[in-house]
Amino acid sequence: MKIVLIGTTAACVLGFRADLIRTLVVKGHQVYAFALDFDDSTRAKVRALGAEPVDYAFSRAGLNPLSDILNTFKLGKILKKISPDLVFSYFSKPVIFGTLAAAIAGVKRRIGMLEGLGYVFTDRPEGVSIKGRLLKFVQVFLYRISFPFLERLIFLNKDDPSDLVKEHSLKVSKVSVLGGIGLTLSNYPYSVPPKNPVSFIFVGRLLADKGINEFIQAARIVKLKSESSRFIILGGLDETNPGGLTASEVSVLINEGLVEHHGHVDDVTGWLTNSSVFVLPSYREGVPRSTQEAMAIGRPVITTDVPGCRDTVVEGLNGFIVPPWSPEALAERMLFFVKNPDQIEVMGLQSFKIAQENFDARLVNERLISYFQ
Repeated sequence: MKIVLIGTTAACVLGFRADLIRTLVVKGHQVYAFALDFDDSTRAKVRALGAEPVDYAFSRAGLNPLSDILNTFKLGKILKKISPDLVFSYFSKPVIFGTLAAAIAGVKRRIGMLEGLGYVFTDRPEGVSIKGRLLKFVQVFLYRISFPFLERLIFLNKDDPSDLVKEHSLKVSKVSVLGGIGLTLSNYPYSVPPKNPVSFIFVGRLLADKGINEFIQAARIVKLKSESSRFIILGGLDETNPGGLTASEVSVLINEGLVEHHGHVDDVTGWLTNSSVFVLPSYREGVPRSTQEAMAIGRPVITTDVPGCRDTVVEGLNGFIVPPWSPEALAERMLFFVKNPDQIEVMGLQSFKIAQENFDARLVNERLISYFQ
């Protein structure tokens, strides 16, 4: 078949779709990978995977109806020229407008995947703003228009279909739950976790929605009782986001010796290997890749009882699930590992086993491709 993959950035194509592209090419399919920001380097890397990179234009986050309609018709023209057998769109805007463009182009088969419901479906301790409610209304309206053109809609976790399709009575032919998008497990070899001192690692952008504030507050509580414990933060700043930490705020935390911040790093695996416990107090996820990586390496996980996160932990087996927005509950579970360091390796082994069973990209991609047949 001729298969078109419509996503957002070239980095996402190479970081999250490379294994899928390789598998499709090996099976004899002709693959076209669409992205918004290809350059000479990323185009070459996509071609090395066996796919053809294709540029298209869209505003990733903006809400300009005229621009979006115009870009949808432009995308439809590109698709008509390629004449694919199947269009597979992933992420919110590509699922909405990529699906409509495929229908305009006369593509018979259209499949979409939402790897999480995102900002507008995320509960927060302060409640939902008027702007948030308006954005949610618009997004649901656009889903209502586009979903009937899909033959199948894929989610990663069990909560999202209920919170979106069922809650808003949206019409879609078939709904499937894939689970985590998976990893090349050989890139994440198991290692015995260090336990002296006990270290807790957070991986993600330094945003309120990722639970960075709860992580910091919990670290402060734990430090009072276990001064030797380390708190490591990997991830870039996003100071344009109203929920993002600023560089000056992070500097204060580092100077007082509360946390270590190493920014965006290429060697996440190395940092996970040298840490004891993975912590993600996020407000909502699809199925977080960072958690899958930590589990594959053999680290216990402390995460929140929210969609996506709760899918990664069996309470008391490979870690703990805590209520969202509760640094006190988070600190209590961190202190469990401080007081019972032997459990770090015990629970980490269970994480490793769960990862082997559920997060093997090869098996996940076979399941995903079965939907294309």
